[in-house]
Amino acid sequence: MGMDFFDVVVLGGGSAGELVATTVSQAGCSVALVERLRVGGECPYVACMPSKAMLRSAEVRGLLRHAHELGAVADPVSMGSDLDAFAAAVARRDRISDYRDDAATARSLTDAGVTLFRGAGRIRSEGVLAVNGTDIGWRDLVVATGSHARRPEIEGLDTVATWTSDEALSSPHRPQSLLILGGGPVGCELAQLYARFGVRTVLVEPGGQVAGREDAAVAGRLGEILAADGVDVRLDAKVLSVVRGATGLSEARFADGTRVEFERMILAIGRDPATYGIGLEQVGLALGPTDPLEVDASGRVGGHLHLWAAGDVTGTAPFTHTANYQARLVAENLLGGSRVADYSAIPRAIYTDPPVASVGHTAEESTARGHDVVRLELDLSEVARSLTEGEPRGLLVLTADVEQRVLLGAAAIGPRADEWLAEMTLAIRAKVPLEILADVIHAFPTYGEAFEPLLRELAQTRR
Repeated sequence: MGMDFFDVVVLGGGSAGELVATTVSQAGCSVALVERLRVGGECPYVACMPSKAMLRSAEVRGLLRHAHELGAVADPVSMGSDLDAFAAAVARRDRISDYRDDAATARSLTDAGVTLFRGAGRIRSEGVLAVNGTDIGWRDLVVATGSHARRPEIEGLDTVATWTSDEALSSPHRPQSLLILGGGPVGCELAQLYARFGVRTVLVEPGGQVAGREDAAVAGRLGEILAADGVDVRLDAKVLSVVRGATGLSEARFADGTRVEFERMILAIGRDPATYGIGLEQVGLALGPTDPLEVDASGRVGGHLHLWAAGDVTGTAPFTHTANYQARLVAENLLGGSRVADYSAIPRAIYTDPPVASVGHTAEESTARGHDVVRLELDLSEVARSLTEGEPRGLLVLTADVEQRVLLGAAAIGPRADEWLAEMTLAIRAKVPLEILADVIHAFPTYGEAFEPLLRELAQTRR
């Protein structure tokens, strides 16, 4: 019996792979998708959706603590048991994530005409992929294998109880105490989440600020907000070793000589592209275990006409929305298009309460890229909406090139900043002149009004 052949084989069924497969199949191509775990990837089941569900529960719990201050009730509200509240939040999380069951998503894939192979795929040679001992042929191969959690090298780590973020967001267990390694978006979100459910939480960041790639002033506000929620934020900190104790608790020993006891550790130091062990060497690609699969502006892997990649595996802005953008681009080009990517305005968000949102480049990054930079900031307590919301701790930062007369970056921390900063995403992507941005009218009272004084000042700034 001959080998099954497909116009397009997609290796990896996360958000990027699923979107490429369904789009190309519905356009009339024969398509196979190979996935070893869940169709839909991590986002719906153990990452984006469950984390945002839990964060929403934590946000409402935080609002309850301040309900009397906001005039919702006359007296402080009884919060009940942290343990019981956490169990209720977990139950809601699991409903929203379909109990980590991908059956419905898999059916929608096959209903779209895609042949689904469950198993770990590996490239055998140019045009051939092996899955569970079966060879399938491809004209074009799309690698969308995603990423996996990075594991630090710490003495004794294998002896203590650890979670990746995926494991934490799949477990019903509420630890008494947590040590979270990594002050990036995932670490910050999980730290606030658990702290609001009464978990003694220590957040360890080796750099000088949480949210290391973001504007320092915005990141500083975030650190203050986490501390106000009871998170023990430790910056410029390094764990040298951990040891498991006889009581079920473990102990972390820091470079400065301090020690911290914890029940469980969450590893949130970042993720690496999942390129290792999928046979890329069979098509002439010698990558290390943490190397991304780099693509050109069309989504093709360099030097390979029929090899494509999309999503975290490319190492480009590893977010679900980037993966979906790349998937649409690859699908269009597989079908004969000539679309090219533009990554100048990819939004980023940290879904704490209040959230951090940003797009484009910081002032430091922009200066290093040779721009004539002006950076302005506005405390959101100056905006009327902050008074009605009862949240005065926000900040907005805008960065512009005053010679080119366009915005280069924007960042904010404040209620729903992940939504209202979208205006700046459009402004940066479309290169809207500062003079036009400064003439935009915003409804009163909204957080969008915060843009106006900064944009007017930028529009008037000349070298």
